[in-house]
Amino acid sequence: MALTPVVLALNASGLAVAQSIAQALDAPLHGRRGRVGQADAFFDNALDHARDLFAAGTPIVGVCASGILIRAVAPLLSDKTQEPPVVSVADDGSIVVPLLGGHRGANRLARKIAEALGSTAAVTTAGDVSLGVSLDEPPEGWALANPQDAKGAMAALLSGGGAALLGAEAAQATWLADMPAGDAVKLSCDMTPQSDLGPHHLQFAPKRVTIGVGCARNCPPQELADLVRTALNEAGVCDAAVHSINTISLKADEPAILELARQLNAPLRLFSAEALE
Repeated sequence: MALTPVVLALNASGLAVAQSIAQALDAPLHGRRGRVGQADAFFDNALDHARDLFAAGTPIVGVCASGILIRAVAPLLSDKTQEPPVVSVADDGSIVVPLLGGHRGANRLARKIAEALGSTAAVTTAGDVSLGVSLDEPPEGWALANPQDAKGAMAALLSGGGAALLGAEAAQATWLADMPAGDAVKLSCDMTPQSDLGPHHLQFAPKRVTIGVGCARNCPPQELADLVRTALNEAGVCDAAVHSINTISLKADEPAILELARQLNAPLRLFSAEALE
């Protein structure tokens, strides 16, 4: 979950809880006009507003009945690997429910909200319940190199298989420490590219590598991408270990650099000439 969530308050009865959540998440609070007196922004129709946020890829935390959010986003549901997290919270803050995007940040978001409110996160995804971990949702600072294989790996583990924790960074992957031991799935914790990744071999990479780039105006995007990947290969670093793409602020709209950040799924950070100097 890269984007900051938006907290929705639909009624005055849930405003205090919504304000507490917004403060805990450092997130904007949107309130329904005529029903909520204080908010960073106001909306007239809850269904339309939630639908617009969801369509834009913005995580939603609604202090309201779960059914309202479900009805709002249902027409847009198509690909769970791309949809943003949606979380509902009871007006009194007693229960926090990750409705969508459990493995894209919603479970983690629900737990953070529940901790702030002193309440309960109703997490129901199988991996979290049975194994206490979501393989496709590593903690901040880590990335899964082959997320498309996480479902198959989780199925193997839920069927009674165990995992072997490997790699130079295995000792740092504390969230995997309690996985049942076995040979059904290999979990490599390393920045080095692995050649045999698949449903029985996942790689978790610590996001420690920052890439500094520059290029001529309108440089061919593939040329820059090939150059960066050559440098990564020579350094023995996989794509998932890239923390950020960094460049001078004058290149904020450079197509090749924007495409590089997209391909590597890494944020673009901009610096002034003075800062770089």
